[in-house]
Amino acid sequence: MHVSIIITMLFVGIILGFIGAGGSGFIISLLTLLFGVSIHTALATALTAMIFSSLSGAVSHYREGNLSVKTGITAGLFGAAGAFIGSHFSAQIPSTELKWLTAGMLLFSACLLWLRMFLLSRQSIQAKNLPAGVNFIARSIVIGIITGILSGMFGIGSTPFIQLGLMVLLGLPVRQAAGTTMMVIIPIAIGGGIGSFQQGYLDIRLLLEVVAGTMAGSYIGAKFTNRAPVQLLKSSMIAVPIVASFLLIV
Repeated sequence: MHVSIIITMLFVGIILGFIGAGGSGFIISLLTLLFGVSIHTALATALTAMIFSSLSGAVSHYREGNLSVKTGITAGLFGAAGAFIGSHFSAQIPSTELKWLTAGMLLFSACLLWLRMFLLSRQSIQAKNLPAGVNFIARSIVIGIITGILSGMFGIGSTPFIQLGLMVLLGLPVRQAAGTTMMVIIPIAIGGGIGSFQQGYLDIRLLLEVVAGTMAGSYIGAKFTNRAPVQLLKSSMIAVPIVASFLLIV
């Protein structure tokens, strides 16, 4: 057991729990850069680890009142199907190309979230009633399938994409979007993990080490979400995928 991995992931978990992120991209970057793990194994392990760290963070966010259960279940179920499919495509991508594609996707996701939060109207970030009936299901399907495929292919939790979809398509406020995102990631991580296991890229021992750190950290980090200024929360959501993308290509 590598204690250094557990300690590193504890600090990572605190950051991810605070911003409501599953953080696979950040974990992949650290595993490849600091511990020499291959990109496919890091991808599979990090995405699967999100089952546990996101569960811990989601419970904490639920207790803090930052979670829409209906939205999390609906979008998450369709996300699981997308992640399973995406993980099989990922196995066909060579390591070098996969590393650059994942870094690019992380950077792109940060740009999208920045554009949404700071350049467009902030009206949809304010609390709104959820769409009803078929409209709600259709929008949840779009969020789930797209983010699930991205997660399965690139090993990322697609946190900015999920948060963006929840705010734009379903009108959730920023804090509730952060909490609900962690719930959506749980089934996405399950679907992607099953697909990665079938491809033979899941390292169980490494998974346990990552989970031990991130699960404890994300629970602690989620306690600070309601206590932090909204501006700091928004900035942190954007900064994490940017840092992860640069670490991945160093």
